[in-house]
Amino acid sequence: MIIKNKENWFKMLFVWHGSVLPQLLPRLILLFILSLVIVYFHGNIFSFKIPLNPAPLTLFGFVLALFLGFRNNVSYERFWEGRKLWGALLNHTRSLARQTLTLTDSKIDDSSKIEFISLLRSFAYALKHQLRNTDSENDLKIRLTERQFKIVSQAQYKPIMLTKLMAEWIQKAKHENIIDSIQQARFDENLDALTDIVGGCERIASTPIPYTYRVLLHRTVYIYCFLLPFGLVDSLQWLTPFLVAFIAYTFVAFEAIADEIEEPFGTEPNDLALNSMSQMIEATISELAGIPIKQTQEAKRDIID
Repeated sequence: MIIKNKENWFKMLFVWHGSVLPQLLPRLILLFILSLVIVYFHGNIFSFKIPLNPAPLTLFGFVLALFLGFRNNVSYERFWEGRKLWGALLNHTRSLARQTLTLTDSKIDDSSKIEFISLLRSFAYALKHQLRNTDSENDLKIRLTERQFKIVSQAQYKPIMLTKLMAEWIQKAKHENIIDSIQQARFDENLDALTDIVGGCERIASTPIPYTYRVLLHRTVYIYCFLLPFGLVDSLQWLTPFLVAFIAYTFVAFEAIADEIEEPFGTEPNDLALNSMSQMIEATISELAGIPIKQTQEAKRDIID
């Protein structure tokens, strides 16, 4: 995810990294060349004049803009829901860490508490790798005990297996009278919340916007852009290619942005910064437990200042 300081309005006109312009440039160049050809032949195809004027294109462009706005709202809603889920993950892991360190104080040795904290620290990384379909071995191996890692590494849904290990730790504490039934219930509430967060993230990741809707909007945008030069050639002449490229950039860019943020857990420039959020969750839990944590460069690949 790219996070930049607020820039001068003029510099914003030339921002390259983080915009969708680099991936759209070949398409815009193709439309520009096509518009040049259409202007050269005065809107004729094999001596047949295409009878288009700006009026129907203006009306159709307005309707298309409404559909694109709806498409972007749907994609941003998925993006923002993903961000809220990871914000809730931060809150509930902090609560579990605090409960572990305070409700069991003086009743259990520090090594047992650290065992539970290690499971919490690993949870965010396990969820991140599951959502991105990447290998979690390196991140989990350095944070879990050998026994924990052996169990978790064999699971397909590693975050859920971590909640099981945390529940077993809580049940053991209850059996040894370290916590009472009310405290166990409070622990379980936060574990249930972690499970809900995993389910919410999985729902976003496994349920994309219906494909037929995307295809319809995609075709409509490009058909409109290819017809646009025929409607403007008589009134604008050689200015047509420039205006067509600008209008096409607006419509095609909206579609590209919607496609990019539709899957918020990926690694594209405008996706959620899961690396830095996982590291922040680990850092705040470790600070509560008094565990030193070595800072890594991983999060810096997520956020560009």
